Amino acid sequence: MGYAQPAWGQPGVPGQPPKKRGKGPIIGVISAVLVIAVAAGVTVFMLNRGGGSTEAGEASPTEAASNLVNTLSQGDVAGVLGSLTPAESALLVDFNAKSTERLKELGVYKQDADPNKLHGAAVEAKDLKYDEKGAEKVNDHLTITKLIGGTVSLSADVNELPFTEEFMQAAFPNGVGGETKASEQVDIAQVVRETGEPIRIATINVDGEWYPSLFYTAADYGLLAANTEWPAEPIANNGGADPEDAVKQLVAASMAADLERVIELLPPDEMGALHDAGPALLEAMGSPPAPAEGVEITTLETEVTDAESGGKKVLLSKLELAIEGQTMTIRRDGDCYVMEAQGQQQPLCAADAAQEMGEGMPPEGKQAATNLVSGLMSNTGVVVTEVDGKWYVSPLRTYTELGLSAISDLTSEDVFALVAMAD
Repeated sequence: MGYAQPAWGQPGVPGQPPKKRGKGPIIGVISAVLVIAVAAGVTVFMLNRGGGSTEAGEASPTEAASNLVNTLSQGDVAGVLGSLTPAESALLVDFNAKSTERLKELGVYKQDADPNKLHGAAVEAKDLKYDEKGAEKVNDHLTITKLIGGTVSLSADVNELPFTEEFMQAAFPNGVGGETKASEQVDIAQVVRETGEPIRIATINVDGEWYPSLFYTAADYGLLAANTEWPAEPIANNGGADPEDAVKQLVAASMAADLERVIELLPPDEMGALHDAGPALLEAMGSPPAPAEGVEITTLETEVTDAESGGKKVLLSKLELAIEGQTMTIRRDGDCYVMEAQGQQQPLCAADAAQEMGEGMPPEGKQAATNLVSGLMSNTGVVVTEVDGKWYVSPLRTYTELGLSAISDLTSEDVFALVAMAD
């Protein structure tokens, strides 16, 4: 569990953009959005943010982009999160608030770690300059700003990370070793000259105010790499009537290889970048993928609980499949899943899975593996959120919920046992 600080060159953070525009398939757009979203979740999780969101939009796209860099420069984690679009900010804050407290309980973080401070790193931005005339207005809510000048400096010190001494000793029994400090300075103008491209930061208008967006920035770089313009019209928002309906419709759309319907069922606020970029993705794919053949879902039963990451969590109760004339059933029983086929039953329980994982481990390692798998198997589900009265499947909240589930049953002894084995 290390600090995942923003890396230079990642979309959404001032750095070096791709030097060449590739000719790869537009499928990279959806990959870019999901990758940067996951990276954003992990980054903010490790930045140790606590408390509520401090959403604050700006009057113009340029001011929104500048605010993101300036708040990061001040080490203001709360300001960084608050500067993002409300949906992105809420998503990251919801996850981080809970995971931070859990890591303190597990003895990984110090109790006095300042949740609003950027630990272990410092960023300084000076004399930032934007090409305001060259900003690209894609539509009424999306404008791509272009950073062309100034400097951004980064320094990092491993010794300043807010891990407890016990955790550091367990993770590095012989000391961290090597260089523990690093620094780098990026001259934006030089990067622009070398690459021929400005640093692009996508900004979104929400209720009359502008915010920088990590996800839209990732999608913008994906489209740029594929030499593709932003589509004129987005894929519509069309969620389910309730949480279970949204999940069942997404499963049906996936089985039918109906990518447009899949995107319709994603949250228009959290995953708006895929709605806007979706038509380009579909066009580049040409012929749609073939639907699953020989497999039919005959029964899909679920139950709904509150999700720790926000929204509702839909868990599998029973799934019945018809596979080339044969019936297979999977049902959940506590932290076990029972598969039935051709008159035979095969249970898979946390203890069984942990036993396989823990082959060759010491007793404390096996116990840690059991608790880890138990948390996952008993709590794993699909998270859905409500937007304007309809329900949408959230891949990012599903991912963060998985992370919370993974550590839900762990003890501090488990964490230190796993860390010791990883050494």
